[in-house]
Amino acid sequence: MNKWIGVDLDGTLAVHTNRAGGPIGKPLPDMMRRVKSWLSKGKEVRIFTARADSAVERAKVAKWLKDNGLPALAITNKKDWQMQELWDDRAVRVIRDKGTPCRECVNHTGFTRLTDC
Repeated sequence: MNKWIGVDLDGTLAVHTNRAGGPIGKPLPDMMRRVKSWLSKGKEVRIFTARADSAVERAKVAKWLKDNGLPALAITNKKDWQMQELWDDRAVRVIRDKGTPCRECVNHTGFTRLTDC
């Protein structure tokens, strides 16, 4: 199994529409570029979303991906040992083995995110 990057859908890859199970919003350009860049470099990207609980919602996500120029990516709501990072609008980064929030996070891709939760 390869390492993979999890990308949340609603609020991260697409505009959040504020309705559970509702329509999927328009794509967010910065994240779409990032995902396409990862894919062009051969990285595995999975859509990490609560919508994965429902076959109907998974089908909506798959159609949204296709309609917005992305390949058929795995759609899941489960982490495993191979997930190397998660991009999500609700996540709070914590210091490993400490459980305290990071104030400044720099991941292996060089992206810096300031957090003061």
